[in-house]
Amino acid sequence: MRLLLDTHAFLWWITDDPRLSEKAREIMGDGKNQLFLSAASGWEIAIKAKLGKLKVSDNLEHFIPEQVALNAIENLPIVLSHVLHVYTLPDYHRDPFDRLLISQAQLEGLPILTVDSQISQYPVEVLW
Repeated sequence: MRLLLDTHAFLWWITDDPRLSEKAREIMGDGKNQLFLSAASGWEIAIKAKLGKLKVSDNLEHFIPEQVALNAIENLPIVLSHVLHVYTLPDYHRDPFDRLLISQAQLEGLPILTVDSQISQYPVEVLW
């Protein structure tokens, strides 16, 4: 299975946070699954860390890529079609990072691993 990780799913996985569901742990721990982390999640982590809303390693530019590599997660770049597709989405969810993840999931045909119930309002498969 190929799937897109919401930012919190990635962070909860690498910190062994108990908020990560058992099903999510099984999916992420199954080496047969292909996991993707969007560049939008990296951007969100950087912004929230800079604002002090998120505590992560002081060396974010090394820590996040290291965790991505250690956990066999692939990068999903942001391309123009992803950004422009956001325009077509209904305004159920106002968070710009989540809207971009939804757009990427739709265009790339990827389910999203997320606890965010607002995302399930869109025509995208949600796993948790």
